[in-house]
Amino acid sequence: MAADSGILLGLFTCYIAAQVGAEVAQRAKLPAVVGEITAGAIIGPSVLGWLAINAPMEALAEIGAVILLFSVGLETRAGDLKKVGRSAMTVGVLGIVVPFVMGALWAHWSGYPTAKSMFIAAAFVATSAGITARVLHDLGVLGRIESRVILGAAVIDDILAMLLLGIVTSLQEDKGVDLFRLSIVVVQALGFIALIVFIGLRVVGRRSQLLDAPINPLSPLTLSLAACLGLGAAAANIGLAAIIGAFLAGMMMAESKQRHALEKQIQPIMAFIVPFFFVVTGAKVAVSQFGEMSVVVSLLVVTLLAIAGKLIGCGLGALSLGRRGAAIVGVGMVPRGEVGIIVASLGLSHGIFSDEVYAIIIGMSLLTSVLVAPVLKYLFGLQAPPGEEAVAQPELTDEEESLLGRVDEAGFDIPRPQPKAQPDPDDAEGAG
Repeated sequence: MAADSGILLGLFTCYIAAQVGAEVAQRAKLPAVVGEITAGAIIGPSVLGWLAINAPMEALAEIGAVILLFSVGLETRAGDLKKVGRSAMTVGVLGIVVPFVMGALWAHWSGYPTAKSMFIAAAFVATSAGITARVLHDLGVLGRIESRVILGAAVIDDILAMLLLGIVTSLQEDKGVDLFRLSIVVVQALGFIALIVFIGLRVVGRRSQLLDAPINPLSPLTLSLAACLGLGAAAANIGLAAIIGAFLAGMMMAESKQRHALEKQIQPIMAFIVPFFFVVTGAKVAVSQFGEMSVVVSLLVVTLLAIAGKLIGCGLGALSLGRRGAAIVGVGMVPRGEVGIIVASLGLSHGIFSDEVYAIIIGMSLLTSVLVAPVLKYLFGLQAPPGEEAVAQPELTDEEESLLGRVDEAGFDIPRPQPKAQPDPDDAEGAG
């Protein structure tokens, strides 16, 4: 019983810190995620020591990330991604290549061998889909075309980053890269995604009435959560991030007739579980490591390189959206968050990173996560230059306007484009 009370006390501390941090951030006109991450750093082992990162806490944090990405997928229609598919692919690929090159050059210049330099560079590449999604969600701009490109590119970015991480991990061994094994991983990943996109979405769209077949009145929600966990586990088993499977599960359920009810029913679950993810992310920051000026300087250099890599790579890939749209996409792809932390943890556990490099990567991940929110708020609030209005602010459907109006808890005064009075084309598919 004592052990149980200790676990519950830790969960209580974590959850209260998340609520206090979110409240402070929102009153300061910042997204809640900024306050939750900061609160985690303050109550974590390196400052107050009120929160111990144990197995139950880690599990809750991972589930929180999975549920968050499922919710984002639930708000992402396949038709919307098709409209920005080419842009998202270009942004995702360039968002991997440019930061990786910059990170590898910095690590090599700092004196690390080639193999370790490439592993360090892997921490520069992956966009934190979870943190980016939360920021866009809090800003109420998930319906904007730039947000669709960001979310689509973030998924592509994570998939490519996981493949890249597999390559650089194999380079740490004397045997070199196992091309056959790598080919198997690539084929599995592409097959998994193709299976969901080309078969799963169609099956759910045409047979969504099966979600109501069980007696349980909440069966659409319970079956959707089962699909979320199942596809998350499947993604993890083939070398992808579990959040990719959760996102794809959400996209599947977005094709069902019950999607509006699911969007409402998932909100209370998110309100409970997602804050654990962000607080634990902040608690892992070893604040005490930044007492040395050399570490602070290295952190600033690495953070600037990480930001520049995404701004240049992703911005170039999104030039078709105009200069302002490209800037929004570039900034939106900047957060590393939990992805950078995962790479740093792997590097530390495998003896590849020193404590100093580990602290720098963790700090860079946190800074890029915190800095992006106010910049995105500013960019989304800007008036689009002449000639870019039609691209940066597309006409919204009633469904998208409803999505934008659903999230006002952050207290932002975000200008929204006004849709014309017209029926939702998604709900009139059979009319043609």
